Amino acid sequence: MKRCNFGYFLAEGIRGIFIHGVMSFAAVVSTVACLLIMGSFTLVAVNVGASIVNWEQKNEILAYVDDTLSENDARAIESKIRAIPNVLECTFITREQAMENFVKDKAGDSLYRDLPAEILRHRYSIRLENIEDMETTVAQIEKVQGIASVNALQEVSNGFMTVRNIVGGVAIILIIVLLVVSIFVISNTIRLATYARREEIAIMKMVGATNWFIRWPFIYEGLILGILGAVIAFFCQWGIYNAIGGAISKTDTLSLFTVIPFRSMALYVGEIFLGTGLVIGVGGSLLAIRKFLKV
Repeated sequence: MKRCNFGYFLAEGIRGIFIHGVMSFAAVVSTVACLLIMGSFTLVAVNVGASIVNWEQKNEILAYVDDTLSENDARAIESKIRAIPNVLECTFITREQAMENFVKDKAGDSLYRDLPAEILRHRYSIRLENIEDMETTVAQIEKVQGIASVNALQEVSNGFMTVRNIVGGVAIILIIVLLVVSIFVISNTIRLATYARREEIAIMKMVGATNWFIRWPFIYEGLILGILGAVIAFFCQWGIYNAIGGAISKTDTLSLFTVIPFRSMALYVGEIFLGTGLVIGVGGSLLAIRKFLKV
């Protein structure tokens, strides 16, 4: 492409934006809304995924040994537990260790110091590779001879799985719908410009202008609108994410959720927003102008 043509195409694209100011504004707002909603749901899905990984690392299942077994017999069960699929780590905890930990959790309260260790059971602290299979793994642990009961927070893990699946599904649907809506709005914006210049386009075709020579100004118009929408959406997303992340970090009831710093994802978010903005802008332009080229 010649430099003079580039300047001409860019100038014509900018001129088209100002000529149809209201529709151009609507196109940018639509793109920003699309990217914000898409980005917000995607970031929620990413954070839920990170929370699940964090929960997997911290999650602990306690398998209590039958109190009729001696310490040696209780230790002998470990190999059977380790042989169960999905068991990542298995640590034996004696009654005495369990009592020591219990008193420590009570901040050294003298009321609990003289309790005999015999009131507690030997136990195993078990970590899983994948909490999605927690229910199946717990059932297998319960079948091990010598295990009296298992304590596992299945409701929490199931809640994480449900939230992740719902957020992921909704995000995919919204991305598709909002992309279509945004392309439609920008397409209509470009279509107004092409309709107003339909006679000029027809004359250009008659004097031998190529279809691409005619397309480029409109492509630049859509390109600028898409980039502008992406930049505005990126900084809006940054502010919204930090505000919500700060509120979550101060709320005890949401402490299970891991909030990833936006700065660590900024490059990826920016690239995705910019790429999506370009697709919306260029795609809308190409869709809008194609029928006006059939002269």
